[in-house]
Amino acid sequence: MTVMPWPTELRFRKGAQQLHISFEDEAEFTIPYQRLREESPSAEVQGHGAGPKPPQPPVPSDIFVTRAEPVGRYAVRIYFSDGHSSGLYTWKYLRQLGETG
Repeated sequence: MTVMPWPTELRFRKGAQQLHISFEDEAEFTIPYQRLREESPSAEVQGHGAGPKPPQPPVPSDIFVTRAEPVGRYAVRIYFSDGHSSGLYTWKYLRQLGETG
């Protein structure tokens, strides 16, 4: 079983509207806030079950993160300026977003 590299830094860059995340294996990714919001892991965005994603209204390009808080040792909850905050972004999911960005 492969062990997931642990994040070493999360930096929310308000001026650049992006999250910068670094991992212990020296991988680094920058994810725009708009993409974080569009790809929220919440059921509201991803849908319930294996079906297709439900239609979503467009996410404004000027969306920003109002705050973030850790959830245990495995994820972070991100609060967006449009009021969305129901997705838990696991370290694995953030890495996937970075790698496919």
